[in-house]
Amino acid sequence: MTLVQLVQLLALRRKIHSHDRWSREDLKRHQDKELKALREYAYSNSPFYKEFHKGLTESPLEELPVLTKAKLMENWDKIVTDRSLRLSDVQDFIKSMKEVNRINGKYYVSSTAGSSGLKGIFVYDPKEWTSILASNARANDWAGVKAGLTKRLKVAVVSTTTPWHQSAVVGASLNSRFVETLRIDSTNSIESIVERLNGFQPRSLASYAGMARTLALEQVEGRLNISPEAVFCASEVLTEDTRKLIRKAWKQDPINVFAATETAGIASECRMHHGLHIYEDMVILEAVNENNEAVKPGEFSDKILVTVLFSRTLPLIRYELSDSIRISKDGLKTDLPFTTQDEVQGRMEEVVKLEGRSGAPVRIHPNFFHNHMEAFPVKGWQIVQEPNNTIRVLVVGPSDDFLDSNLIGALSDALIGQNVRTPTVQVERVQSLAHSQLGKTFLIKALR
Repeated sequence: MTLVQLVQLLALRRKIHSHDRWSREDLKRHQDKELKALREYAYSNSPFYKEFHKGLTESPLEELPVLTKAKLMENWDKIVTDRSLRLSDVQDFIKSMKEVNRINGKYYVSSTAGSSGLKGIFVYDPKEWTSILASNARANDWAGVKAGLTKRLKVAVVSTTTPWHQSAVVGASLNSRFVETLRIDSTNSIESIVERLNGFQPRSLASYAGMARTLALEQVEGRLNISPEAVFCASEVLTEDTRKLIRKAWKQDPINVFAATETAGIASECRMHHGLHIYEDMVILEAVNENNEAVKPGEFSDKILVTVLFSRTLPLIRYELSDSIRISKDGLKTDLPFTTQDEVQGRMEEVVKLEGRSGAPVRIHPNFFHNHMEAFPVKGWQIVQEPNNTIRVLVVGPSDDFLDSNLIGALSDALIGQNVRTPTVQVERVQSLAHSQLGKTFLIKALR
Protein backbone atom coordinates (compact mmCIF):
# COMPACT_ATOMS: atom_id res chain seq x y z
CA MET A 1 0.00 0.00 0.00
CA THR A 2 1.36 3.39 -1.00
CA LEU A 3 1.15 6.52 1.14
CA VAL A 4 -1.52 7.92 -1.21
CA GLN A 5 -3.63 4.75 -0.89
CA LEU A 6 -3.27 4.80 2.88
CA VAL A 7 -4.37 8.43 3.05
CA GLN A 8 -7.43 7.59 0.91
CA LEU A 9 -8.24 4.65 3.18
CA LEU A 10 -7.88 6.72 6.34
CA ALA A 11 -10.13 9.42 4.87
CA LEU A 12 -12.82 6.84 4.08
CA ARG A 13 -12.42 5.29 7.55
CA ARG A 14 -13.00 8.68 9.14
CA LYS A 15 -16.08 9.20 7.01
CA ILE A 16 -17.45 5.77 7.93
CA HIS A 17 -16.58 6.34 11.58
CA SER A 18 -18.75 9.48 11.52
CA HIS A 19 -21.71 7.25 10.63
CA ASP A 20 -21.50 5.75 14.13
CA ARG A 21 -23.03 8.98 15.42
CA TRP A 22 -25.95 8.97 12.99
CA SER A 23 -29.58 8.60 13.95
CA ARG A 24 -31.68 5.84 12.39
CA GLU A 25 -33.27 8.52 10.20
CA ASP A 26 -29.82 9.59 8.96
CA LEU A 27 -28.98 5.97 8.17
CA LYS A 28 -32.24 5.41 6.29
CA ARG A 29 -31.67 8.51 4.14
CA HIS A 30 -28.15 7.29 3.36
CA GLN A 31 -29.39 3.82 2.40
CA ASP A 32 -32.10 5.24 0.14
CA LYS A 33 -29.61 7.52 -1.60
CA GLU A 34 -26.94 4.84 -2.09
CA LEU A 35 -29.45 2.19 -3.19
CA LYS A 36 -30.90 4.59 -5.78
CA ALA A 37 -27.40 5.33 -7.11
CA LEU A 38 -26.53 1.61 -7.24
CA ARG A 39 -29.69 0.68 -9.11
CA GLU A 40 -29.36 3.54 -11.60
CA TYR A 41 -25.75 2.56 -12.31
CA ALA A 42 -26.70 -1.10 -12.77
CA TYR A 43 -29.57 -0.27 -15.12
CA SER A 44 -27.32 2.00 -17.20
CA ASN A 45 -24.28 -0.27 -17.41
CA SER A 46 -25.34 -3.90 -16.89
CA PRO A 47 -27.31 -5.62 -19.68
CA PHE A 48 -28.36 -8.31 -17.19
CA TYR A 49 -30.01 -5.95 -14.71
CA LYS A 50 -31.87 -4.14 -17.49
CA GLU A 51 -33.62 -7.42 -18.22
CA PHE A 52 -33.65 -8.92 -14.70
CA HIS A 53 -35.43 -5.89 -13.23
CA LYS A 54 -37.50 -5.09 -16.32
CA GLY A 55 -40.73 -3.43 -15.23
CA LEU A 56 -39.45 -3.22 -11.65
CA THR A 57 -37.02 -0.31 -11.84
CA GLU A 58 -39.24 1.80 -9.57
CA SER A 59 -40.29 -1.06 -7.28
CA PRO A 60 -39.16 -1.34 -3.65
CA LEU A 61 -36.10 -3.47 -2.95
CA GLU A 62 -38.10 -6.28 -1.33
CA GLU A 63 -40.10 -6.79 -4.54
CA LEU A 64 -37.03 -7.38 -6.72
CA PRO A 65 -36.01 -10.91 -7.77
CA VAL A 66 -33.27 -12.76 -5.89
CA LEU A 67 -29.85 -13.19 -7.45
CA THR A 68 -28.43 -16.62 -6.65
CA LYS A 69 -24.79 -17.60 -7.07
CA ALA A 70 -25.79 -19.96 -9.90
CA LYS A 71 -27.57 -17.15 -11.75
CA LEU A 72 -24.65 -14.79 -11.12
CA MET A 73 -22.09 -17.18 -12.60
CA GLU A 74 -24.36 -18.13 -15.51
CA ASN A 75 -24.82 -14.46 -16.45
CA TRP A 76 -21.48 -13.07 -15.25
CA ASP A 77 -20.49 -11.50 -18.60
CA LYS A 78 -23.83 -9.66 -18.78
CA ILE A 79 -23.80 -8.53 -15.14
CA VAL A 80 -20.33 -6.99 -15.12
CA THR A 81 -20.39 -3.28 -16.00
CA ASP A 82 -16.94 -3.10 -17.62
CA ARG A 83 -17.75 -4.65 -20.97
CA SER A 84 -14.08 -5.56 -21.56
CA LEU A 85 -14.13 -8.06 -18.68
CA ARG A 86 -14.97 -11.69 -19.43
CA LEU A 87 -15.46 -14.48 -16.93
CA SER A 88 -13.23 -16.87 -18.87
CA ASP A 89 -10.37 -14.35 -18.76
CA VAL A 90 -10.80 -13.84 -15.01
CA GLN A 91 -10.90 -17.60 -14.43
CA ASP A 92 -7.67 -18.00 -16.41
CA PHE A 93 -6.15 -15.16 -14.41
CA ILE A 94 -7.06 -16.87 -11.13
CA LYS A 95 -5.57 -20.18 -12.30
CA SER A 96 -2.28 -18.45 -13.11
CA MET A 97 -2.06 -16.47 -9.86
CA LYS A 98 1.03 -17.21 -7.78
CA GLU A 99 0.65 -14.10 -5.65
CA VAL A 100 -1.91 -11.34 -5.15
CA ASN A 101 -2.22 -9.30 -8.33
CA ARG A 102 -4.76 -7.24 -10.30
CA ILE A 103 -6.27 -8.22 -13.62
CA ASN A 104 -5.65 -5.66 -16.38
CA GLY A 105 -3.56 -3.83 -13.80
CA LYS A 106 -6.78 -2.45 -12.31
CA TYR A 107 -9.28 -4.91 -10.86
CA TYR A 108 -8.79 -6.83 -7.63
CA VAL A 109 -10.07 -10.40 -7.88
CA SER A 110 -11.37 -12.79 -5.25
CA SER A 111 -13.25 -16.05 -5.33
CA THR A 112 -15.26 -18.21 -2.97
CA ALA A 113 -13.98 -21.70 -2.25
CA GLY A 114 -16.95 -23.45 -3.78
CA SER A 115 -17.86 -25.36 -0.61
CA SER A 116 -21.53 -25.20 -1.64
CA GLY A 117 -20.68 -26.79 -4.99
CA LEU A 118 -20.14 -23.65 -7.08
CA LYS A 119 -17.39 -21.06 -6.99
CA GLY A 120 -18.31 -17.39 -7.11
CA ILE A 121 -15.88 -14.95 -8.73
CA PHE A 122 -15.88 -11.23 -7.93
CA VAL A 123 -13.98 -8.18 -9.19
CA TYR A 124 -13.55 -4.73 -7.64
CA ASP A 125 -12.14 -1.47 -8.97
CA PRO A 126 -9.78 0.58 -6.73
CA LYS A 127 -12.60 2.66 -5.24
CA GLU A 128 -14.63 -0.44 -4.37
CA TRP A 129 -11.51 -2.07 -2.94
CA THR A 130 -10.92 0.91 -0.65
CA SER A 131 -14.46 0.38 0.66
CA ILE A 132 -13.64 -3.27 1.31
CA LEU A 133 -10.48 -2.32 3.21
CA ALA A 134 -12.43 0.23 5.23
CA SER A 135 -15.06 -2.40 5.96
CA ASN A 136 -12.40 -4.77 7.27
CA ALA A 137 -10.82 -1.95 9.31
CA ARG A 138 -14.12 -1.10 11.01
CA ALA A 139 -13.90 -4.18 13.22
CA ASN A 140 -10.49 -2.96 14.44
CA ASP A 141 -11.91 0.49 15.11
CA TRP A 142 -14.84 -0.86 17.11
CA ALA A 143 -12.45 -3.10 19.05
CA GLY A 144 -10.38 -0.04 19.99
CA VAL A 145 -7.23 -1.03 18.10
CA LYS A 146 -5.62 2.26 17.08
CA ALA A 147 -3.74 2.58 13.81
CA GLY A 148 -2.67 5.36 11.47
CA LEU A 149 0.23 7.30 10.03
CA THR A 150 1.82 7.74 13.46
CA LYS A 151 0.88 4.38 15.04
CA ARG A 152 2.05 1.25 13.32
CA LEU A 153 -0.24 -1.77 13.39
CA LYS A 154 1.02 -5.35 13.36
CA VAL A 155 -1.67 -7.75 12.18
CA ALA A 156 -1.44 -11.54 12.09
CA VAL A 157 -4.04 -13.40 10.02
CA VAL A 158 -4.17 -17.17 10.39
CA SER A 159 -6.47 -18.40 7.64
CA THR A 160 -5.24 -18.88 4.09
CA THR A 161 -2.52 -17.55 1.82
CA THR A 162 -4.36 -18.63 -1.34
CA PRO A 163 -3.87 -15.54 -3.53
CA TRP A 164 -7.46 -15.31 -4.77
CA HIS A 165 -9.08 -15.51 -1.33
CA GLN A 166 -10.30 -12.15 -0.08
CA SER A 167 -8.50 -12.30 3.27
CA ALA A 168 -5.22 -12.88 1.44
CA VAL A 169 -5.90 -10.01 -0.98
CA VAL A 170 -6.82 -7.69 1.92
CA GLY A 171 -3.69 -8.68 3.81
CA ALA A 172 -1.46 -8.08 0.82
CA SER A 173 -3.15 -4.74 0.12
CA LEU A 174 -2.67 -3.49 3.68
CA ASN A 175 0.90 -4.68 4.11
CA SER A 176 3.16 -1.63 4.26
CA ARG A 177 5.45 0.26 6.58
CA PHE A 178 2.30 1.56 8.28
CA VAL A 179 0.49 -1.78 8.60
CA GLU A 180 2.72 -4.83 8.89
CA THR A 181 0.79 -7.97 8.06
CA LEU A 182 1.77 -11.55 8.73
CA ARG A 183 -0.32 -14.06 6.80
CA ILE A 184 -0.15 -17.68 7.92
CA ASP A 185 -1.80 -20.64 6.27
CA SER A 186 -3.88 -22.50 8.83
CA THR A 187 -2.93 -25.82 7.19
CA ASN A 188 0.63 -25.36 8.46
CA SER A 189 1.69 -27.34 11.50
CA ILE A 190 0.64 -25.81 14.79
CA GLU A 191 4.30 -25.79 15.86
CA SER A 192 5.19 -23.64 12.85
CA ILE A 193 2.25 -21.28 13.41
CA VAL A 194 3.16 -20.81 17.09
CA GLU A 195 6.80 -20.14 16.23
CA ARG A 196 5.91 -17.47 13.68
CA LEU A 197 3.40 -15.74 15.94
CA ASN A 198 5.87 -15.70 18.84
CA GLY A 199 8.43 -14.06 16.59
CA PHE A 200 5.99 -11.53 15.14
CA GLN A 201 4.14 -10.46 18.33
CA PRO A 202 0.95 -9.09 16.67
CA ARG A 203 -1.15 -6.27 18.11
CA SER A 204 -4.14 -7.73 16.27
CA LEU A 205 -4.87 -11.44 15.72
CA ALA A 206 -7.50 -12.70 13.26
CA SER A 207 -8.35 -16.28 12.38
CA TYR A 208 -11.05 -18.81 11.80
CA ALA A 209 -12.94 -19.38 15.05
CA GLY A 210 -11.73 -22.98 15.28
CA MET A 211 -8.11 -21.94 14.82
CA ALA A 212 -8.54 -19.20 17.44
CA ARG A 213 -9.61 -21.90 19.86
CA THR A 214 -6.50 -23.96 19.06
CA LEU A 215 -4.23 -20.92 19.48
CA ALA A 216 -5.88 -20.02 22.79
CA LEU A 217 -5.14 -23.53 24.03
CA GLU A 218 -1.51 -23.15 22.93
CA GLN A 219 -1.34 -19.89 24.90
CA VAL A 220 -2.90 -21.43 28.02
CA GLU A 221 -0.48 -24.36 27.88
CA GLY A 222 2.50 -22.02 27.55
CA ARG A 223 3.76 -22.73 24.05
CA LEU A 224 2.32 -19.55 22.51
CA ASN A 225 3.31 -16.27 24.16
CA ILE A 226 1.67 -13.27 22.50
CA SER A 227 -0.36 -10.33 23.83
CA PRO A 228 -2.77 -9.14 21.12
CA GLU A 229 -4.89 -6.09 21.86
CA ALA A 230 -7.80 -7.77 20.06
CA VAL A 231 -8.65 -11.25 18.82
CA PHE A 232 -11.01 -11.47 15.84
CA CYS A 233 -12.91 -14.65 14.94
CA ALA A 234 -14.64 -15.20 11.60
CA SER A 235 -15.87 -17.77 9.07
CA GLU A 236 -17.03 -20.33 11.64
CA VAL A 237 -19.47 -20.48 14.54
CA LEU A 238 -18.01 -18.79 17.62
CA THR A 239 -19.31 -20.72 20.62
CA GLU A 240 -19.46 -19.64 24.25
CA ASP A 241 -16.93 -22.34 25.17
CA THR A 242 -14.42 -20.91 22.67
CA ARG A 243 -15.09 -17.42 24.05
CA LYS A 244 -14.26 -18.65 27.55
CA LEU A 245 -11.01 -20.25 26.40
CA ILE A 246 -9.92 -17.08 24.55
CA ARG A 247 -10.84 -15.02 27.60
CA LYS A 248 -8.67 -17.30 29.73
CA ALA A 249 -5.75 -17.08 27.29
CA TRP A 250 -5.67 -13.33 26.66
CA LYS A 251 -7.89 -11.78 29.36
CA GLN A 252 -10.33 -10.41 26.79
CA ASP A 253 -13.41 -11.41 24.86
CA PRO A 254 -12.93 -12.15 21.17
CA ILE A 255 -14.55 -9.94 18.55
CA ASN A 256 -16.98 -11.94 16.44
CA VAL A 257 -16.91 -10.87 12.78
CA PHE A 258 -19.43 -11.84 10.12
CA ALA A 259 -18.07 -11.37 6.61
CA ALA A 260 -18.27 -12.84 3.12
CA THR A 261 -16.24 -12.69 -0.07
CA GLU A 262 -19.13 -10.97 -1.81
CA THR A 263 -19.59 -8.20 0.75
CA ALA A 264 -16.43 -7.96 2.91
CA GLY A 265 -17.63 -7.14 6.43
CA ILE A 266 -21.34 -7.60 7.10
CA ALA A 267 -21.40 -7.18 10.87
CA SER A 268 -19.13 -7.32 13.90
CA GLU A 269 -19.12 -6.87 17.63
CA CYS A 270 -17.85 -3.79 19.41
CA ARG A 271 -16.07 -3.71 22.76
CA MET A 272 -19.41 -3.97 24.60
CA HIS A 273 -20.11 -7.43 23.09
CA HIS A 274 -23.87 -6.96 22.83
CA GLY A 275 -24.24 -8.79 19.53
CA LEU A 276 -23.00 -8.01 16.04
CA HIS A 277 -23.81 -4.60 14.57
CA ILE A 278 -24.74 -4.79 10.90
CA TYR A 279 -22.81 -2.47 8.56
CA GLU A 280 -26.05 -1.03 7.23
CA ASP A 281 -24.31 1.98 5.70
CA MET A 282 -22.46 -0.39 3.35
CA VAL A 283 -24.72 -3.43 3.02
CA ILE A 284 -28.50 -3.86 3.16
CA LEU A 285 -29.20 -7.22 4.79
CA GLU A 286 -32.50 -9.10 4.63
CA ALA A 287 -33.01 -12.12 6.90
CA VAL A 288 -35.42 -14.42 5.05
CA ASN A 289 -36.89 -17.93 5.05
CA GLU A 290 -36.62 -20.51 2.26
CA ASN A 291 -39.29 -18.62 0.27
CA ASN A 292 -37.39 -15.31 0.52
CA GLU A 293 -39.94 -13.92 2.97
CA ALA A 294 -38.67 -11.75 5.81
CA VAL A 295 -38.44 -13.49 9.19
CA LYS A 296 -39.25 -11.68 12.41
CA PRO A 297 -36.54 -10.42 14.78
CA GLY A 298 -35.74 -13.15 17.29
CA GLU A 299 -36.23 -15.93 14.70
CA PHE A 300 -33.43 -17.65 12.80
CA SER A 301 -33.43 -17.10 9.06
CA ASP A 302 -32.84 -19.85 6.52
CA LYS A 303 -30.57 -17.54 4.55
CA ILE A 304 -29.88 -13.87 3.93
CA LEU A 305 -30.10 -11.53 0.96
CA VAL A 306 -27.46 -8.81 0.66
CA THR A 307 -27.36 -5.64 -1.41
CA VAL A 308 -23.83 -4.25 -1.52
CA LEU A 309 -24.26 -0.48 -1.74
CA PHE A 310 -20.72 0.23 -2.97
CA SER A 311 -20.68 -2.49 -5.66
CA ARG A 312 -20.36 -1.16 -9.19
CA THR A 313 -18.12 -3.39 -11.32
CA LEU A 314 -20.22 -6.45 -10.45
CA PRO A 315 -23.38 -5.03 -8.87
CA LEU A 316 -24.94 -7.23 -6.20
CA ILE A 317 -28.63 -6.53 -5.55
CA ARG A 318 -30.54 -8.99 -3.36
CA TYR A 319 -27.77 -11.55 -3.66
CA GLU A 320 -28.39 -14.82 -1.80
CA LEU A 321 -26.04 -16.11 0.90
CA SER A 322 -26.75 -19.37 2.73
CA ASP A 323 -25.93 -18.08 6.23
CA SER A 324 -28.55 -18.49 8.94
CA ILE A 325 -28.69 -15.53 11.34
CA ARG A 326 -30.99 -14.09 13.97
CA ILE A 327 -31.78 -10.39 14.17
CA SER A 328 -32.10 -9.24 17.78
CA LYS A 329 -35.67 -8.59 18.91
CA ASP A 330 -34.32 -6.19 21.55
CA GLY A 331 -33.54 -3.48 18.99
CA LEU A 332 -30.43 -1.33 19.27
CA LYS A 333 -28.24 -2.43 22.18
CA THR A 334 -25.62 0.34 22.14
CA ASP A 335 -25.29 3.94 21.02
CA LEU A 336 -24.49 2.75 17.50
CA PRO A 337 -27.36 3.31 15.03
CA PHE A 338 -27.01 -0.11 13.40
CA THR A 339 -29.35 -3.07 13.75
CA THR A 340 -27.96 -5.85 15.94
CA GLN A 341 -27.91 -9.52 15.07
CA ASP A 342 -27.56 -11.96 17.96
CA GLU A 343 -25.54 -14.66 16.27
CA VAL A 344 -24.70 -16.61 13.13
CA GLN A 345 -25.59 -20.27 13.46
CA GLY A 346 -23.95 -21.58 10.29
CA ARG A 347 -24.89 -22.17 6.68
CA MET A 348 -27.72 -24.05 5.03
CA GLU A 349 -25.19 -26.58 3.68
CA GLU A 350 -24.26 -27.45 7.28
CA VAL A 351 -27.80 -28.15 8.46
CA VAL A 352 -28.20 -31.85 9.23
CA LYS A 353 -31.67 -33.20 8.44
CA LEU A 354 -32.60 -36.33 10.38
CA GLU A 355 -35.78 -38.36 10.47
CA GLY A 356 -38.04 -37.29 13.32
CA ARG A 357 -40.23 -39.46 15.49
CA SER A 358 -43.25 -38.26 13.52
CA GLY A 359 -41.60 -39.23 10.25
CA ALA A 360 -41.04 -35.62 9.22
CA PRO A 361 -37.44 -34.37 8.91
CA VAL A 362 -35.89 -32.55 11.85
CA ARG A 363 -33.36 -29.80 11.08
CA ILE A 364 -30.31 -29.78 13.36
CA HIS A 365 -28.37 -26.53 13.01
CA PRO A 366 -24.57 -26.26 13.33
CA ASN A 367 -24.61 -24.46 16.67
CA PHE A 368 -26.32 -27.52 18.23
CA PHE A 369 -23.27 -29.67 17.48
CA HIS A 370 -20.79 -26.93 18.41
CA ASN A 371 -22.40 -26.38 21.80
CA HIS A 372 -22.44 -30.10 22.62
CA MET A 373 -19.07 -31.13 21.20
CA GLU A 374 -17.03 -28.40 22.86
CA ALA A 375 -17.99 -29.80 26.26
CA PHE A 376 -15.81 -32.86 25.58
CA PRO A 377 -12.03 -32.96 26.20
CA VAL A 378 -10.81 -33.37 22.61
CA LYS A 379 -8.51 -31.16 20.53
CA GLY A 380 -10.57 -31.47 17.38
CA TRP A 381 -13.83 -32.95 16.11
CA GLN A 382 -15.94 -33.32 13.01
CA ILE A 383 -19.56 -34.40 12.51
CA VAL A 384 -20.19 -36.54 9.42
CA GLN A 385 -23.77 -37.40 8.57
CA GLU A 386 -24.31 -40.88 7.14
CA PRO A 387 -27.51 -42.46 5.77
CA ASN A 388 -30.12 -44.05 8.04
CA ASN A 389 -30.08 -41.44 10.82
CA THR A 390 -26.42 -42.11 11.52
CA ILE A 391 -23.95 -39.53 12.86
CA ARG A 392 -20.24 -40.35 12.72
CA VAL A 393 -18.08 -38.25 15.05
CA LEU A 394 -14.37 -37.95 14.28
CA VAL A 395 -12.27 -36.91 17.29
CA VAL A 396 -8.64 -35.81 17.47
CA GLY A 397 -6.48 -35.77 20.59
CA PRO A 398 -8.92 -37.00 23.22
CA SER A 399 -7.79 -36.72 26.83
CA ASP A 400 -6.95 -39.82 28.87
CA ASP A 401 -10.32 -39.75 30.61
CA PHE A 402 -12.35 -39.39 27.40
CA LEU A 403 -14.77 -42.26 26.85
CA ASP A 404 -16.46 -42.93 23.51
CA SER A 405 -19.54 -44.17 25.34
CA ASN A 406 -20.01 -40.84 27.17
CA LEU A 407 -20.06 -38.92 23.89
CA ILE A 408 -22.33 -41.45 22.20
CA GLY A 409 -24.82 -41.36 25.06
CA ALA A 410 -24.83 -37.57 25.47
CA LEU A 411 -25.20 -36.83 21.76
CA SER A 412 -27.87 -39.51 21.27
CA ASP A 413 -29.91 -38.16 24.17
CA ALA A 414 -29.54 -34.57 22.91
CA LEU A 415 -30.74 -35.54 19.43
CA ILE A 416 -33.67 -37.48 20.84
CA GLY A 417 -34.48 -34.33 22.83
CA GLN A 418 -34.80 -32.59 19.45
CA ASN A 419 -37.51 -35.14 18.48
CA VAL A 420 -35.13 -37.14 16.28
CA ARG A 421 -36.03 -40.81 15.79
CA THR A 422 -33.47 -42.89 17.69
CA PRO A 423 -30.18 -42.02 15.99
CA THR A 424 -27.04 -44.09 15.61
CA VAL A 425 -23.95 -42.24 16.88
CA GLN A 426 -20.49 -43.63 16.11
CA VAL A 427 -17.15 -42.32 17.37
CA GLU A 428 -13.95 -42.66 15.35
CA ARG A 429 -10.56 -41.56 16.68
CA VAL A 430 -8.33 -40.04 13.98
CA GLN A 431 -4.91 -38.42 13.89
CA SER A 432 -6.05 -35.28 12.07
CA LEU A 433 -8.97 -33.70 10.24
CA ALA A 434 -8.92 -32.86 6.56
CA HIS A 435 -8.69 -29.18 5.56
CA SER A 436 -10.20 -27.42 2.59
CA GLN A 437 -8.03 -25.62 0.06
CA LEU A 438 -8.50 -22.45 2.15
CA GLY A 439 -7.41 -24.13 5.36
CA LYS A 440 -10.88 -24.44 6.85
CA THR A 441 -11.93 -27.59 8.65
CA PHE A 442 -15.57 -28.18 7.77
CA LEU A 443 -16.71 -29.36 11.19
CA ILE A 444 -20.13 -30.47 10.00
CA LYS A 445 -20.58 -32.47 6.82
CA ALA A 446 -24.25 -32.92 6.10
CA LEU A 447 -25.61 -35.25 3.45
CA ARG A 448 -26.33 -33.34 0.27
